[in-house]
Amino acid sequence: MKRILIIPFLLLSVCLIAGEPHPYYTSPEMPNALHYLPAPPQSNEMRFAYDTAQYNWGKRMRPTPRGEKARLDAEYSIDRMAAIFSPVMGITISEKNTPQIWKLLVDATKTADFACDSAKITYMRKRPYMVFHEPTLMPEDEEPLSHNGSYPSGHTTLGWTTALILCEINPAAQDALLKEGFEYGQSRVIAGFHWQSDVDAARVVASAAFARLHTSKAYLKQLKKAQREFKRKK
Repeated sequence: MKRILIIPFLLLSVCLIAGEPHPYYTSPEMPNALHYLPAPPQSNEMRFAYDTAQYNWGKRMRPTPRGEKARLDAEYSIDRMAAIFSPVMGITISEKNTPQIWKLLVDATKTADFACDSAKITYMRKRPYMVFHEPTLMPEDEEPLSHNGSYPSGHTTLGWTTALILCEINPAAQDALLKEGFEYGQSRVIAGFHWQSDVDAARVVASAAFARLHTSKAYLKQLKKAQREFKRKK
């Protein structure tokens, strides 16, 4: 399967130009991270010392099996979410096999990603490999992602939102689902594309977006369909 890379806040512009309808809410309707998240750490802060320590930890992980997982996790797509979470869910998540769950994940994660827009565009934080001038796990992604702000992490928002949604569908597997969602974010630290504070902030953004989704009647309606589908499939 071909690896897919999407630059999240640029996707918003494409959708607006194309006139594509927003699944649940538009970007301005989602929680604005500028109003509740702190600014990313500056180089003279203790928070940045922790970011640096975690960056060095990530580099040590790259030659290990965990590093290989991080390489696979560079794929930003619902296909990758399905590959990660299907074993935990106990069913094969796919557009064909679970169309209702698939639609929920596609529409909800797209909406949740809008919650990253304001902070990414405002701060345009440089990524670790740009600051340290060192290679990442995915050299082909370095140039395109250098034009996309690092804070908060779009990949982490995708993974954490997916985990939260699937917990609603299969609460019996909640701990394992959250573990997979957590590790998807940590993969971005290992790969060298995000600071730990980018990843930590994105989990807050995803949680805020998840709460907002629950005020959408369309989301709640699709969630019920997904829950019924899971019961039939398990």
